Amino acid sequence: MIRALNTAATGMSAQEQQVNSISNNIANANTTGYKAQRTEFEDLLYETVEEAGGRSSDGTQYTVGHQVGSGSKVSATRRLHTMGSPQITNRPYDLMIMGDGFFGVQAGNQVLYTRDGSFTVDAQGVMKTKHGYPIVPAITVPPNTKSLNISEDGKVQAFISGQNQPVELGQVPVFTFVNPAGLSDRGGNLASRTPSSGGATQRIAGEENAGVIQQGSLESSNVSVMAEMTNLIKAQRAYEMNSKVMGVADQMLQTVNNIR
Repeated sequence: MIRALNTAATGMSAQEQQVNSISNNIANANTTGYKAQRTEFEDLLYETVEEAGGRSSDGTQYTVGHQVGSGSKVSATRRLHTMGSPQITNRPYDLMIMGDGFFGVQAGNQVLYTRDGSFTVDAQGVMKTKHGYPIVPAITVPPNTKSLNISEDGKVQAFISGQNQPVELGQVPVFTFVNPAGLSDRGGNLASRTPSSGGATQRIAGEENAGVIQQGSLESSNVSVMAEMTNLIKAQRAYEMNSKVMGVADQMLQTVNNIR
């Protein structure tokens, strides 16, 4: 009976972690470029009482084995990298990647990656994130710029007062990964590469599997509040059922203890 108590406890712990992931998704339902987390489970070790195919008697074998499980655990919280819906802002420094890929930003001595394209410029005209990280490669907007045009392939052109022709400022690339689900979240809408994600490949927007850039738009979170609320109800019911199992196991132990 102690086994049932421990097994139910692992189920309660797993569902508690799922509720934590669901709450984080709902909290970030309006976070620009946020990707929803999906909690994944796996079963724990089994005690094999009778091995399938083992000898049951002289000349016969068990056709079905007898194994006793020991519960479940959370094996991963996977990021779902589906694209969120566009949010039109008409702000020239707001960028969205329509498709796969990330923007690169320089944070100290390392490059971090983000789907949040709500950039701005500092006093020197350098395009940066809200936290002050410049995009990679650096783009500097000259003074007296009347308007800024960023094409779908990332080419940046500035129209300056008194000049008829635009000035080429550079190109905003898109970084892709073999396994984007392997990126490590850093907070602040930023992620860093890991051995699981593989190295970042710098591409021109729209080429190969890289998405195109849309100026004047931001990517909304891909969280479905309806789906999260459904998952929350399922997690709550699973938690309740595991707690019910613990109660039943406790009652059975009490019955055994009361035998005279």
